[in-house]
Amino acid sequence: MKFRTWMSVTVACLFAALAVTVQTSAQITTFNVKSAGTGAGQGTTPAYINLWGSIAGYYIDSSGVYHGFLRAPSGTITTFDPTGSVFTIAYSLNLEGSIAGYYVDPTFFMFHGLLRAHDGTFTKFDPAGSTATFASSINDFGAIAGFYLDSSGMYHGFLRAGNGTITPFDPTGSVGTFTTTSSGLNDAGAISGQYLDSSGVYHGFLRAGNGTITTFNVTGAGTGSGQGTFSGSINNFGVIAGLYIDSSGVNHGFVRTPDGNITEFDVKGAGTGAGQGTSPNNLNDFGVIAGNYIDSSGVNHGFVRAPDGNITKFNVKGAGTVSGQGTVADSNNLEGVSAGFYIDSSGVYHGFLRNP
Repeated sequence: MKFRTWMSVTVACLFAALAVTVQTSAQITTFNVKSAGTGAGQGTTPAYINLWGSIAGYYIDSSGVYHGFLRAPSGTITTFDPTGSVFTIAYSLNLEGSIAGYYVDPTFFMFHGLLRAHDGTFTKFDPAGSTATFASSINDFGAIAGFYLDSSGMYHGFLRAGNGTITPFDPTGSVGTFTTTSSGLNDAGAISGQYLDSSGVYHGFLRAGNGTITTFNVTGAGTGSGQGTFSGSINNFGVIAGLYIDSSGVNHGFVRTPDGNITEFDVKGAGTGAGQGTSPNNLNDFGVIAGNYIDSSGVNHGFVRAPDGNITKFNVKGAGTVSGQGTVADSNNLEGVSAGFYIDSSGVYHGFLRNP
């Protein structure tokens, strides 16, 4: 564990130096899983890119069935499903190549947490009392964060340690706890997410590695049902990038430092109508954010926000230009490579890599 941590820090420092001395034009590579469907709502959806450039995600075939995939840095794609799965989602990927997600079995049509080890073996798991388990993030020590549904219809957060021990948790006042997808768990064991109160308002939370939970709200967040603060991606320094929904239903980005200081931001050109605005999706250890914004026409566009607040916007060639289409950057690694998907004019999903 100490060696892996040292290795990660060493590589990070190397990339930091390269980021200062090398300037290149952004290059975008698109890709599709061979078995992905080509109809509206089908296709390839990358979810997370790790330091080495491997990508985990899922694809939807021509029958509308979801399957997991792992794309190697060479471009080789391996597809997978646990035995008997009728629906597989891969959400998060660590340095070792282990993947966290969930799948649906055909017997009782129940969702189960899923760990796919780097050697391709599967482990199914469920917290006690779960009727549906959703594993959302995995860190470099094999711990997994997620949430589950109990028999009374309430969602709870959980942390699964590397040895398989599962600890459930809820912030005080929660009637529904949700952990952040793909990058909501750092190597210190800190978990980021949001919880729902009895009025239907969302609040951000940070669960430290020792189990202490801190809740917070962005000043401009709305206080109506479906509004509030959504604590998003957390990096290894405890910095969080997330979004809040204001009283008009508009999305805005924010960055929260470990001392609780919050900086709000919007991408220029983001729409100001309900369901529009700015959505940060991933924060790397250098403080660079990858995300998407929705303009006044309902079209998605990718962006990368530097630590100094400078924002670069981009669109993948071939992305559709009407409402519900466009470009979404889901994840970015320490090398500055972003991964995500674009939706074309036929409503089909395709994967992409953007090298800075």
